[in-house]
Amino acid sequence: QVQLVESGGGNVQPGGSLRLSCAASGSIVTIYAMGWYRQAAGKQRELVAGFISGGNTNYADSVKGRFTISRDNAKNTVYLQMNSLKPEDTAVYSCNANVRSSTGRAIYWGKGTLVTVSS
Repeated sequence: QVQLVESGGGNVQPGGSLRLSCAASGSIVTIYAMGWYRQAAGKQRELVAGFISGGNTNYADSVKGRFTISRDNAKNTVYLQMNSLKPEDTAVYSCNANVRSSTGRAIYWGKGTLVTVSS
């Protein structure tokens, strides 16, 4: 089994910064992709940023130039540095990973961490 644990959410004023972390643990063999999604109240969940096959990254247009995803492969951890935050970035941010474990390949989700951008 694989667990994803997020941390780093909280309250921040517009223009501020936050850094989210997501650590994967368990019987991991290979992590094929890992990234962040968010869901704001009343809206559908959307991809924010992620690492895909080959180590490439993709970002939602709304966060390009403001958010940066990075990773520490030795720790099976991804980070999301969020700068110049806007009220519309307020959402529950969830980590997602496509992982092959000792029991097979599956998609895993973290429980999510709330980011609130408000003055």
